[in-house]
Amino acid sequence: MLPYLTRRLGQALLVVAGVVVLTFVIMRMVPGDPAVAFAGPKATPEQLAAARERFGLDASLPVQLWNYARDLVTGDWGTSLRTRQPVRDDLFLAFPASLELVGAALLLAIVVGIPVGVLAARYKTKFPDFGVRITSMLAVSVPVFWLALALQTVFASHLDWFPVAGEYDRALDTTSPLTLWTNITVVDALITGNWPIFTSTLEHLVLPTLVVAAYPTGVIAQMTRAALIEEAGQDHTRLERALGFGETSILTRFALRPALSPVLSLIALVFAYAIVNGFLVEAVFNWPGLGRYAVESIRHLDTPAIAGVTLVVAMMYVLANLVVDILQGVVDPRARTR
Repeated sequence: MLPYLTRRLGQALLVVAGVVVLTFVIMRMVPGDPAVAFAGPKATPEQLAAARERFGLDASLPVQLWNYARDLVTGDWGTSLRTRQPVRDDLFLAFPASLELVGAALLLAIVVGIPVGVLAARYKTKFPDFGVRITSMLAVSVPVFWLALALQTVFASHLDWFPVAGEYDRALDTTSPLTLWTNITVVDALITGNWPIFTSTLEHLVLPTLVVAAYPTGVIAQMTRAALIEEAGQDHTRLERALGFGETSILTRFALRPALSPVLSLIALVFAYAIVNGFLVEAVFNWPGLGRYAVESIRHLDTPAIAGVTLVVAMMYVLANLVVDILQGVVDPRARTR
């Protein structure tokens, strides 16, 4: 297991290094001068020179790349041209809200997708299988912004079951102020026993979570079904049938564990997709996460902030893949030899 983990960790570090280089190149290709954006259009030549020196733009490209990578490692992610605050601090405030939304959506996708996939595999070519395949196809195909607007219109505007937008009722900041520990509102409210904000956050989470979870749930259900059907045709399942085990028992007790290996790989992919897909959802539901921060940064050509968002998403993807690789090595020992 140790050589397997070492190999996977080395691959993850190589990917991160590649993302850092690619992000640096993209930053230098974006139109506009960060020094002008920071100092302002009416800045004097001396002010522009000072701004270029502050951002290290007066050095050669190799030196700029080295300084950029060194600063990232030491925690200096640059200064936002829009907020004039350290990008790391801005991301520290925005990322937890996105993690809250995507985490809830991915948890829902796993809890629903895997059992539904097992159900479809158990009743292959029968009505439950047909219903699961149609529903999962719709969940994968429907545009996320359309689904967000539809749920918002039906369940928030017409039925008034859930709030239209926001993370929680901001009026509660006065009556029930929240003590921050992790900056993840639902977790902090639960830790501190702030039940008004906890309840309000759960109510606000429902609709955006359903929207973000739609695609991952459909994909996980389809992959679980396909992996189980393939595993059900292996020699060991034929032996288990010959020994008198029922089909449901074979699928859940013997076939599900080896079938989870490709499903776990898929979860890492849909996690990264859900983060990016969540940007649209955050815009529709006015969710105060990375999506809103990224939109404002792009609108103002805030290259340090854009690079920061890119790096966060890339590192979350790498981390998710690393965690999945570890889980695969635990669930299926055959994965350690790949």
